[in-house]
Amino acid sequence: MVAITAAVLRGTDAPFTFEQLELSSPRADEILVKLSATGLCHTDLAVVRGKMPAPAPIVLGHEGAGIVLEIGSAVTGFAVGDRVAVSFASCGHCANCLTGRAAYCTVFEPLNFDGAREDGSTTLTAADGSVVHGNFFGQSSFATHALVAARNAVKVPDDVDLDLVGPLGCGIQTGAGAIINSLRVAAGDSVIVSGTGAVGLSAIMAAKAVGATTIIAVDVLESRLETARELGATHTINGRDDDIVARVEDITGGGADHALDTTGVADVIVHDVQAVKSGGTIGLVGIDAGVPALPVHVVAGKTIRYILEGDSVPRVFIPRLISLYQQGGFPFDRLITKYPFKDLERAIADTRSGTAVKAVLTMS
Repeated sequence: MVAITAAVLRGTDAPFTFEQLELSSPRADEILVKLSATGLCHTDLAVVRGKMPAPAPIVLGHEGAGIVLEIGSAVTGFAVGDRVAVSFASCGHCANCLTGRAAYCTVFEPLNFDGAREDGSTTLTAADGSVVHGNFFGQSSFATHALVAARNAVKVPDDVDLDLVGPLGCGIQTGAGAIINSLRVAAGDSVIVSGTGAVGLSAIMAAKAVGATTIIAVDVLESRLETARELGATHTINGRDDDIVARVEDITGGGADHALDTTGVADVIVHDVQAVKSGGTIGLVGIDAGVPALPVHVVAGKTIRYILEGDSVPRVFIPRLISLYQQGGFPFDRLITKYPFKDLERAIADTRSGTAVKAVLTMS
């Protein structure tokens, strides 16, 4: 057992409480990570609000990065002292995992949201001996330490700031992966990105990196649209003031090749579907996303799909994003605002207000 400090959520819309907990020692296939930093994701906030199910009390956090302190007896490819980012949990043995589609692991929801290992065992104990649920997305990184299945960890080069890379494990990988892996946006393509939070801005940077020549950002915050232009958007549309579909058709000469919705807002999704030409693709990643009823002629020939984790294989995709970053082609550091771990509630408030695009909590 390892003594740790963690931010514990004890009920819907409750404030986090910083508590001393005991964390189990690694099993054969696990590693113990001393966390350097962790991103704050809207999925964490959805659990806080009760919009996504998770047991309480629980330690959230799922964009962790840190140093390996201990490895299980069966772990290969990692050593004590390695620098790692941690991504989502997957079983590794279902048909989807075995064919490179771990984001669609057949037990994805229980592994990532149920607060326990696949066999139902828990890893965190409170000072009074009661169970605190952990293993959120296989890590529960709102803590000083995390217990992680080795398959979910990715090595990070020594010359990259470890405090930056945690969000590559979820939000940033989701946006970039949706463009590169899911929609397969190609050089010369046109793409709409609705919502310019961390996921949407990551998508815009990825679209620029792959050579899309028309990148249309849609949002209601002018400050975010300005950031989108700085990061690669060729056109911006304010969703409050403009006829989005007409503007897109005018910009693209008849409709975009692709659209990515990061908002989950029904009206926005309708606009995305309408603004994509026949034969185009629409990707949905917003937590609350649902496709409203649409006339057949609006969707004819179009593909609409919900995307998890950017269809990424983290051990392949995260190093690629890091390489792009090192070469200046994916400046995701522009999205990040750092906060001391103790200021978690301030980071949440700034995320909800839009002051912070991607809040990252640092442990020291």
